[in-house]
Amino acid sequence: MNKTVQIGDLAVEVVRKSIRTMRVTVYPPVGRVRVAAPLRLPDETIREFVLSRQAWIHRHQARFAAQPHAPTLAYCSGETHYYQGRPYQLRVHATTGRPCVKQTEEYIHLFVREDSTLTDRAKVLAAWYRAHLKEQIPALLAHWEPIVGARAEAWGVKQMKTRWGTCNIQARRIWLSLELAKKPVGCLEYVVVHELVHLHERLHNARFWGLMDQFMPDWRQHKAALQAHPTGQESGAGPDAD
Repeated sequence: MNKTVQIGDLAVEVVRKSIRTMRVTVYPPVGRVRVAAPLRLPDETIREFVLSRQAWIHRHQARFAAQPHAPTLAYCSGETHYYQGRPYQLRVHATTGRPCVKQTEEYIHLFVREDSTLTDRAKVLAAWYRAHLKEQIPALLAHWEPIVGARAEAWGVKQMKTRWGTCNIQARRIWLSLELAKKPVGCLEYVVVHELVHLHERLHNARFWGLMDQFMPDWRQHKAALQAHPTGQESGAGPDAD
């Protein structure tokens, strides 16, 4: 059952779930706060947890407020779309054949039916992003798994609103955000390594970041690029990988 409560100066959505530990998430673009909490956890414990994280929450709310809002995409010729960190101008072409996407040095060409809707065009382009991202991931895993000393039993790509990646430690399965197709390749590598390191350490604690330093010494550079590199079309992915 979901409810919204006032904790300090924060309106917090509390969601009870069959989980062991609490998790707080700040959602862009307006900084909405949501706490996932175990089913029988006392309300006062949730309140104390949120207050202990208040400074962290305010920092991310301020960061989201300072970011320019991405324009609403119409998927029409002339728009700028990003792939691997580079801007491309979109060119939309009417076709009676199968919808597809072709990339050239300066353009992303989107071939769709003349009567296609915005949703139709978005799905075609998303499928193209997904296919290209899935082509990159196996080689990255093959490179980084021996370095990290951990192997993902399964992986996948999905649209995420608040995360660049997630890791199911029990299943040893990682998920990567579709939005990473728009980011520089180093950003994708950082998230892959980040999720593999979670197979050693679940928490973002000193041990976790020490392992990141050991396996990928320049991870801070890639994390900064992930957070700062403009695409103009973020889906709301949060400040960290998970």
